[in-house]
Amino acid sequence: MDIRQFIHTKALDLGFDTVGITSAEELPLPMQEAFSRWLEAGHAGPMGYLHRNQDKRFAPRKLLSQARSIIVVGLNYNPGPASESLVTGRIARYAYFEDYHGFIKERLFTLAEAIHEQVGHSIKIKACVDSVPLAERALAQRAGLGFIGKNHMLIHPQLGPEVFLGELITSLDLPTDEPSTGDCGSCRRCLEACPTGALRPDGGFDASRCLNTLTIEQRDDLSPDLAALLDGRLYGCDECVLCCPFTHKAPVRANRELRELFTSLDPHEVLTWSQDDFDRHLQDSPIHRIGLAQLQRNARLCLDP
Repeated sequence: MDIRQFIHTKALDLGFDTVGITSAEELPLPMQEAFSRWLEAGHAGPMGYLHRNQDKRFAPRKLLSQARSIIVVGLNYNPGPASESLVTGRIARYAYFEDYHGFIKERLFTLAEAIHEQVGHSIKIKACVDSVPLAERALAQRAGLGFIGKNHMLIHPQLGPEVFLGELITSLDLPTDEPSTGDCGSCRRCLEACPTGALRPDGGFDASRCLNTLTIEQRDDLSPDLAALLDGRLYGCDECVLCCPFTHKAPVRANRELRELFTSLDPHEVLTWSQDDFDRHLQDSPIHRIGLAQLQRNARLCLDP
């Protein structure tokens, strides 16, 4: 078995649903310039961290100087058909589960160890999940995992847009996979479904208006006009994913080792929580990152926007 086939087989054995390999070459300059213009226009909103490490985001060798290749893995988290009933205290579907960062990184380390044993000599490897400044969706597309849709998500042709990504940057010079092609065609469902118009008709994305950003990243109070559009959302928003035809065709997640914790939270209950209650209920959840004060702010807006 050659090394490329070994990596693909081992990644799938570890519970990932898709894997591809691309070079560690810097991403195209026009992509970098477009990102800089997007930041300058204020579209990152409260996500000030996106202004940092711009040079690393598009140049993997600035994260690992010896990098030659990048292994990109994907984990399908589609929990099944969305409920048709309106729930106050709704959370984005990726937050139904335990925090995926540690889950994916643990398996990336296991994959790295297996590769090291297979090649039989010392190699450099850096494991990344989305907390590392890396344009992972662009790299995933270059590695053949899917295309970037109008909802600005990576869309895998079979798995849809509900895919967690992880990367191994490595000093190994590996055979690469063909980049993905494809697009959304004339479909505009995500643009029409976005509650705040964050997905713009011209194809742009204004994260400063995205309910996912506003409920998770923004510490200040929400403006009344945007708060009125929360519509019972406590944490995040994934309307642009739920309406996607690729989501409707995608299989339910196969890897059940990623534990499902809950699918909604009662905002009345959240408002009664102490810090100990918050930690006890959410210590394994990605929701824990925003803190009790912000979650309770969101709970109040769910009940009285």
